[in-house]
Amino acid sequence: MFGFRKTKDIITLFHKSNTPASTKVLTLLKQVSANASEAATEDQASDHSAQTDPKRAEFDLDVTEKPPTPDQLRTILDYVGNPSAVISGASTVDEAMKKFKQDAESFKRPVVVDWNNGKAAVGDNKSEILKMLDALPKK
Repeated sequence: MFGFRKTKDIITLFHKSNTPASTKVLTLLKQVSANASEAATEDQASDHSAQTDPKRAEFDLDVTEKPPTPDQLRTILDYVGNPSAVISGASTVDEAMKKFKQDAESFKRPVVVDWNNGKAAVGDNKSEILKMLDALPKK
């Protein structure tokens, strides 16, 4: 009868506006988000399958130029599994946390994080980001 609507997943982009890779990822995420949230209108053709069964689930995009908090960083490191991918020169989680505490700029951007489903993508690898977004549960 009555069902609860699932809230949208939150996707965070840790962004650096003066980095071409980060700008490329931001553009990609905005396009995917817009395409996922398109709704059918009455004047469109009668086939609404693209809107009733979208390829990707809708999500809320959170873009920040601030570095992650220490708790967020630890979570991202857990998701990625490779500390050196996220923090320059770090080989362990503890070393990454220490380097980050000394210099927050050691955090590599862009980083896309799916907090709800425990995934993260570092850099501008379009196929990796799209694969992560394709795995979002549809409502």
